[in-house]
Amino acid sequence: VQLQASGGGLVQAGKSLKLGCTASGSFTSINAMSWYRQAPGKERQPVAHIMSDGHTTYEDFVKGRFTISTNGVKNWYLQMNDLKPEDTAVYYCHANVKLFEGVEWASALDYWGQGTQVTVSS
Repeated sequence: VQLQASGGGLVQAGKSLKLGCTASGSFTSINAMSWYRQAPGKERQPVAHIMSDGHTTYEDFVKGRFTISTNGVKNWYLQMNDLKPEDTAVYYCHANVKLFEGVEWASALDYWGQGTQVTVSS
């Protein structure tokens, strides 16, 4: 399974960006799709998640500004509005994947995309 993230860039504070992630390869389904971020000198942190049933969760620092969505089984997005300089980070997409049906070890495996840089200038 490979994840390809896209959509990063340089924007001014208050502007918007939309990140996308596409999963490819052979698998049965995706249990959860997520976005994480890692700022320079800091640990990677979760940003938002969307489960296979559509349930979404957000970290407090993005609530009301970011929206995670999916348009099917292999694509998900992060709409980021009202960006702030502190949102500057490398953003990674993540998927928890079911590779095969009926095989316990293959029911929930984690995969990461390569990361896309988001830089917000003040």
